[in-house]
Amino acid sequence: MREVFRGRDFLSISDFSALELTYLLDSAVELKRRWLIGEPMSILTGKTMALLFEKPSLRTRVSFQLAMSQLGGNALYLSPQEVGLGKREAVKDVARVLSRMVDGILLRTFDHYTLLELAKYSSVPVVNGLSDLYHPCQVLGDLLTIKEKKRNLTDQKICFVGDGNNVCHSLVEAAAVLGLNLVVSSPLQYRPQPEIWDRGLKKSQATGGTIVYLENPEEAVQEADVLYTDVWTSMGKEEERETRKARFARYQLNEHLLSMAKDDCIVMHCMPANRGEEIVDSVMDGPNSVVIDQAENRLHAQKALLALILS
Repeated sequence: MREVFRGRDFLSISDFSALELTYLLDSAVELKRRWLIGEPMSILTGKTMALLFEKPSLRTRVSFQLAMSQLGGNALYLSPQEVGLGKREAVKDVARVLSRMVDGILLRTFDHYTLLELAKYSSVPVVNGLSDLYHPCQVLGDLLTIKEKKRNLTDQKICFVGDGNNVCHSLVEAAAVLGLNLVVSSPLQYRPQPEIWDRGLKKSQATGGTIVYLENPEEAVQEADVLYTDVWTSMGKEEERETRKARFARYQLNEHLLSMAKDDCIVMHCMPANRGEEIVDSVMDGPNSVVIDQAENRLHAQKALLALILS
């Protein structure tokens, strides 16, 4: 099974099949077990990954840099000022040059098209560390967290409340590929993109999943096993913040919405969080919250990904 991953890009969740995603998550569980007992790993000895960032990051940079280190490899961070992707230097030139020197490239970018172009011209695996359309590595960590806390993925009602953004898009893809039960609740004008939603719906019919949109958040969260939210205003849309705060007010993940979910519901947020906007302190820090476990699991899920595509 490991051989099917070698040398592949990971640009979105739908790049992998249900069987492949399940194998990846099982590998993450095993790598986390080995990490917890302090077992040294040399899976990626001699391998180097370039971390190419156009957007600032805490979890993405730290988790990928540590993932390479803990697997015996190296990570090379490249800031926007150093590369000037598509401005100082053409994307295809960056891809070709880095391909001669490193074993893989992570890109965190504003425009998904930039990621596609980089992958087109790269001869080494390219990983999406975030784009305006998808955040697949985040959702790998999310799936690992749900698997840990709930023991299985397919029997859970996962409810995402908030902006139909890149994280939401990747959750839609995950639900479609793995046959999960996902409810998305947002204002109508901030629904997930129709093309992504429609593809997810079509695929879920074959995998046995359910993907539902409900505008009313109180209806959406009923008996949820997982409540998930994210910022209402993503990077690059700061001028919309005040408008969005007004339109999303009823979608705040607070004690009222939490009370309608199951008693053992877990609360998730991919962070960074605007406390007091999309989520309140009492929920973010409350007994149902798994947001810190979720953040840590980025490390373990990404270790599994890198071990499979780079080894």
